[in-house]
Amino acid sequence: MRHRPGLIGTLLAVLAFSLWAPLPAAASGAPPLAVAPTTGAARAAAAENICAVLAPGASADAERAVAAACAQVAADVWYTWGGGHGPRPGPTYGKVDPDDPASAHDPERLGFDCSGLVRHAYAEATGSDILNGVASAQYYTHRAAARFTADQGLTPLLPGDLLAWGTSQHLRHIAIYLGAGRMVEARQSGTKLMVSDVRMDGTYFGAVRVDTGPVTGHVFQTWGTGVWTKAQPSTKAARVYAFPQPTTIRVGCQKHAELVTADGYTNDAWSYLPDYKAWVTNIYIQGPAWLDGVPVCTS
Repeated sequence: MRHRPGLIGTLLAVLAFSLWAPLPAAASGAPPLAVAPTTGAARAAAAENICAVLAPGASADAERAVAAACAQVAADVWYTWGGGHGPRPGPTYGKVDPDDPASAHDPERLGFDCSGLVRHAYAEATGSDILNGVASAQYYTHRAAARFTADQGLTPLLPGDLLAWGTSQHLRHIAIYLGAGRMVEARQSGTKLMVSDVRMDGTYFGAVRVDTGPVTGHVFQTWGTGVWTKAQPSTKAARVYAFPQPTTIRVGCQKHAELVTADGYTNDAWSYLPDYKAWVTNIYIQGPAWLDGVPVCTS
């Protein structure tokens, strides 16, 4: 009997240890400890959210534009309808989009819409407000170095190129290409600026590469609002795009064609606009009826 208390003590110690030992996470209900990703798939998933230049070949200004847009993503900035279109580039409070209930809080949020972000990015990159305007004005910019159709896909694109969605008559969205099939964009009300896969859907229109150097060609200004460009130098030709407001344009050549009377003027001169692949009557181009220094179209 003298040895029995020792045996009981040993049994009690074993029982205490078993109760103290931690249970596996699944059994205890506690969340598992976070583990740093080590697999290639995990690293690839984490890399999907990287906002940076993701391919070589871009100009220094294009890379700076990407960096400026990505800085706004890192700052967790909101999309706001109409944001970024103040007197100077930069975030502004938005407006309510009558067609989008999600925009109800946009007037309370400092941020950008799609073209406001593009404007800010290239202003930061170049020190000049070279892309002031809505998405269509930015896509049809007279500063185009190259243009790419939807059929060409993403293969010829470089970081900093501008991607557009919609139709020639209504380009409704624009974003900045990062490379590797990714883009940075201000997408829609109720979301923050983001990195996304390029949406190669039926509404993707094409891309433009911005020339940040000196403007080349014969540059003029239009006047009026809602002025349509045409597929041919005729009022009966198909509509291509309407200038929403006075717009800077590059004229390739001019020719005498259909006589047009509009807004108190009559003129038979038409100008070809290479950035639009379309024609416009000279009535709506500021300057003389026959533009000085512009060559005659030979074809």
